[in-house]
Order: sequence, then C-alpha cells, then structure tokens
Amino acid sequence: MSAAAAEAVEKAIASRRAVRAFLPDPVDPALVRRLIALAAQAPSGTNMQPWRLRVLGPRTRAKLETALVAALDDPSPREEEYRYYPATLREPYLSRRRKVGWDLYGLLGVAKGDHAGMRRQTEANLRFFGAPVALMLTVDRDLEIGSWLDLGAFVQTLLIAAQGHGLDSCPQAIFARFHGVVRRELAIPQSEVVVCGIALGKADPDAPANRLVPEREPVEGFTSWLD
Repeated sequence: MSAAAAEAVEKAIASRRAVRAFLPDPVDPALVRRLIALAAQAPSGTNMQPWRLRVLGPRTRAKLETALVAALDDPSPREEEYRYYPATLREPYLSRRRKVGWDLYGLLGVAKGDHAGMRRQTEANLRFFGAPVALMLTVDRDLEIGSWLDLGAFVQTLLIAAQGHGLDSCPQAIFARFHGVVRRELAIPQSEVVVCGIALGKADPDAPANRLVPEREPVEGFTSWLD
C-alpha cells in the first residue's frame, strides 16, 4: 500500500463519527451495494459471515417509521432485544456515557427534565435522523458471542467504507429497544436478533448535533505494553 493510500485509510477512520442529522441528498444505490460488498470483506471466524442486512426502501421505511413513532406513546412495558449495557454501570464507563449524553443534549438545547425535547430526539433517532439510506442488521439467535464480534467488524468496515466514499453514518442501537415493531414491520423471524440500524448519507453541516466530537482515551489509558 502506498503512503497516499495509507493516509486515505487513516483519514476515513479518524474522521468517522456518529452523525445525527443528514441532508436529504440521495445516495446512488450502486454505491450502497458497493459499500455492502466492501463490508462483506470484514473478517469472521472460520469465514461464517454471520451478518444479515436489510436495506429499507421508501415504502417499507415510511411504514416502519410511522409504527416506531406510534410505539413511543404505547405505555406497555418494552423489553430490549438484548442487553447493551449492564444493569449497573461502573466507572469509568458511567462517566463517559453521561458526558457524551450531556454534551449532545447541551448542543441540542435539551435540558434535564425536558421530556418534550428528549422525545423529539428519540423520534429523530427512530427516523434514521433523516438519512437517505436506512439499514437494519440482525444476527441468527442461535449463534454465539464470536458471531457478534464478526458482526461488529462488518458494521465498522461498512462505516469506514462509507466515510472513504464521502458519506457519513450513524450506527443505531435504539432499534433493539423497539425490536417487536421492527420485527413485525420488516417480517424478521424470531430466529434473528434485531441488533442495530445504520443511517447513511451526507451530514447536515448546520445541525448542532453534528458538532459533537466525543473525547477518546489516550492509548496509555487502555493499553499494556508487555515485555
């Protein structure tokens, strides 16, 4: 690989971040297909390739979003598809999670206790933040944690490939909280776990949410150099 190619890869990795407001500019379906094909080059144990991906067309997406927003007003208990966080979050993870939340809602002008503001942001999340491309990822329920690692590699490869082609993205775990609605509207069988969605498109440069740049720990904070 040439120095220029390596620099391009580094730039795509370093510039990628979760974008929470998109321009309506359409994305060429051929490019979406190319990005998916690139993501499929992600490593997987014994080449199992356990990822499952659904690309939502306009009618399917509109129907799903309508059902998801309606579900916000449903007072029935909602059970998550899987546990993303432990029941009790300890340090340093608690502080990191709180800070990024405070920073985001600060940019949005949503104060603590502003339920209407929080609902608006949740609804935007369920609408893929207005991105022109909406994806949904699942994994077979009978697979083990190694396949989830493989799925994570697939997602990251897709996000970096998109960044390299001038597109922004946001991986969205919120859909696991509404997996019943997602499953019903997308005809996803019980044999698959609704893991996350992905929004793809061009970031809205004027949106306050897109000024969020989460802090990263220095290498020394999580690395041990042995021997």
